[in-house]
Amino acid sequence: MSQKKSIHFEVSERKILLRIVDLIVVFIGVYALSYCFDFEYVEVSMANSIALILLGAYIILLGTIFELYDLQKASRIESTFKNTVLTASTVVLFYLLTPILSPELPNERMQIVYLYLAVIVSILLWRLAYIHLIESPRFYKRVLIVGEISNIDSLVKALNASDPNYKIVGFINSEESSNESVIFKGLPEFEAKDFLNTINKERISEILVASSNTEAIMAEVYHDLISLLERGFKIRDYTQVYEELLHKVPIQFVGKDFYKYFPFSRNNENKLYIFIQRAFDIVFAIIGLAIGILLLPFILVGNLIGNRGPLFYTQERVGKNSQLFNILKLRSMVVNAEANGVKWAQKNDSRITAFGMFLRRSRLDEIPQFYNVLKGEMSIIGPRPERPFFVNELSRAIPFYETRHIINPGLTGWAQVSTRYGSSVDDSLTKLQYDLYYIKHRSVFLDLNIFIKTLSTILYYRGQ
Repeated sequence: MSQKKSIHFEVSERKILLRIVDLIVVFIGVYALSYCFDFEYVEVSMANSIALILLGAYIILLGTIFELYDLQKASRIESTFKNTVLTASTVVLFYLLTPILSPELPNERMQIVYLYLAVIVSILLWRLAYIHLIESPRFYKRVLIVGEISNIDSLVKALNASDPNYKIVGFINSEESSNESVIFKGLPEFEAKDFLNTINKERISEILVASSNTEAIMAEVYHDLISLLERGFKIRDYTQVYEELLHKVPIQFVGKDFYKYFPFSRNNENKLYIFIQRAFDIVFAIIGLAIGILLLPFILVGNLIGNRGPLFYTQERVGKNSQLFNILKLRSMVVNAEANGVKWAQKNDSRITAFGMFLRRSRLDEIPQFYNVLKGEMSIIGPRPERPFFVNELSRAIPFYETRHIINPGLTGWAQVSTRYGSSVDDSLTKLQYDLYYIKHRSVFLDLNIFIKTLSTILYYRGQ
């Protein structure tokens, strides 16, 4: 069997491609301005390398904040246009505000407009090409699932929503069929005896093995998998792909061999990482409290008009190693909001005041928690601390729930920037998957990613 090679890009490859080509087309656009017009503000030359590096750094950093490298949004023209305009506007503004590193302001102010238009037009033209070429079916990764029918439905739904270029073509049932077997109609099913022919005919580029019991895989299918592996064909386990594409731990598939899924990050015991994280916590907690003090007069006025009651409130939460502590927040609900008992905060919750909604959406209600960070009860980044009542309820309903307490809770976290506000057991399950992914993979780079995504959440006013 000769494997037909197809061209496709992995998620990481597409993100790198977008960033690199963004820089290239912007520099080409700036060079074209100098070549075709009397443009002198930013010259593409070695002598001007610091100014060009600064421009590139602003594009990458602010493009990340304004979700220019979110693959779901990068595949749609309308979101690409909006994010490009926002990025270009902010890049040029920051460039003007850093004259020590960037060139001096030109005498002819229209040159600033030329730079602004060059950034927008060059990125937009490239992104249109990306949508119509790279995002086209010719570059899809064509995947065949081999596994148990009981696993396939939930797996297919999750993966189809994660990456537009990850195309699941069909599946092969790895178990012996019988009259009582469940029939899955969500995907084309191929016969096990035609396994190798299907690889060629359907131009399959990857096989996904979705079996929780490898002993149950038919000998015929197992033999073909071994044969493909020996020829260098790409075969991966479904939990590996699930984590890679969705960035969360698939605890719904975890059984008695749970220890295989939780090889937690070595950074949990890395003294240097812990030192860097604590230093980061202290610095940003001091900055956050200073900003809070500056905003306090305006918050007091807003609280007096729209909240009418105490400005602060404390609430018991569960911290590291399940130790209880009192979290400090700006009050966003009416006084005695839980007079009728503890319950989840819902979307458009009637208990949230008008000013309280602004505090939540802008995340200003979290500012007092910088005090908890300074005390060491919380970190800037980590799983959000939950109330003891809900922890008791959720730990009975969701396996491994208390595992999230092995590190300090955080002001923001991977779950907060990756999914919506949790208001049910199902939402808490999803959040736990993201929290465990963070605990498993935490690093300086992941922390930086969360920090940048948090800025995006605040700028796009997505709090609840």
